Amino acid sequence: MAQRSRRSGLFILLAIVLVLAAVAAWLWLRKPVGPATTTALHLTPASYADLPGWSSADLSAALAAFKRSCGDLAKKNPTALMGGAGYAGTVGDWLEACRAAPQSGSEARRFFEAMFTPVAVNKDTDDGLFTGYYEPELHLSHTQHGAFQTPIYGVPDDLITVDLGLFKDSLKGEHVTGRVQGTTLIPYADRAEINRKGLPHAQVLAWSDDPVSVFFLHIQGSGRAAFDDGSAGRIAYAGQNGRPYTPIGRTLIREGAMQKADLSMQGIRIWLKAHPDQAQRIMETDASFVFFDEEPLGDAALGANGSEGVPLTPGASLAVDQHVHALGVPLWLSLDEHSTALPRNRLMIAQDTGGAIKGAVRGDVYFGFGEKPEWNAGHMKAAGAMFVLLPKDLARKLPAEFRP
Repeated sequence: MAQRSRRSGLFILLAIVLVLAAVAAWLWLRKPVGPATTTALHLTPASYADLPGWSSADLSAALAAFKRSCGDLAKKNPTALMGGAGYAGTVGDWLEACRAAPQSGSEARRFFEAMFTPVAVNKDTDDGLFTGYYEPELHLSHTQHGAFQTPIYGVPDDLITVDLGLFKDSLKGEHVTGRVQGTTLIPYADRAEINRKGLPHAQVLAWSDDPVSVFFLHIQGSGRAAFDDGSAGRIAYAGQNGRPYTPIGRTLIREGAMQKADLSMQGIRIWLKAHPDQAQRIMETDASFVFFDEEPLGDAALGANGSEGVPLTPGASLAVDQHVHALGVPLWLSLDEHSTALPRNRLMIAQDTGGAIKGAVRGDVYFGFGEKPEWNAGHMKAAGAMFVLLPKDLARKLPAEFRP
């Protein structure tokens, strides 16, 4: 019996390897390589005089965030690629700037000007878009009772996520997620199926008293937990079911439930609360489902770790499209008029990613924790321009395929 079990296990493992190899080959064949991957990305060398508001901006928060990214870079092989579309070079190209980073925020402007060259991203584009996100607070219990009936799941033990970049550098950032059924790798359950059947292969980390709050936790990616026993902690992103993210605001507009002009995070929450008979169906139009870890709160002034693996800095951490921008790079945003307290001109560090963040001039600003950050994040939707700050030697060597 044990021998048969071992043979079965080896057969399943072989089947998984063959499926993943086939997927990797398919993606390799369909994904352009070299300059073709950068046709939507144009980089134009600029000067600090081209950055609106640069001379008067407070750069101290961005400097602190940049140094946290440097701490992550210091752990990596200097020859490793930074990622994104390739314009950011290798880790080694950034280490001199990391070593030169000053302790005092008052030295930030002098430091950035001495070490970096600003480069316009898709200069004169009119399709830039910047939104916001925040860290919500949830009322939770470690036991299921009373109103605490909505589960927050850890990563299921049957979830398989494969980084195809391990197979080929040109596939970096591409993932396949699913589970094994027999000898076949199939998509993982979507939100509706998980709601209906539960997740027998996943631990329930906590129970919430509000399904709408849990849904928004999935969108924001992490949150702070206030437990009914008086303890506190953080619920941090740990994985995802591999299904595409669909904004439910789009569903509400399509069904005539909300007008585009009235759409905001707060407006969607109010609608869901006011229509409990329809809320679950609407939320299930987003097939994406997120799994979490429970962690200590840590530094309450910072957020959970972003995709880069460092704590997010309110007002200075930006979620970007990781197929375009490398994590850890400084980005100058010059925004059109918008309704939040964020300065229109702001230096931020790429430290996170998001399912809805797609494109070269696209970013999601991390606002932090609390009512004001929630309001700011929910109401932020602004057009604008973006500049990346590149180490001077790297900017001089900017490959021709990125130049307009």
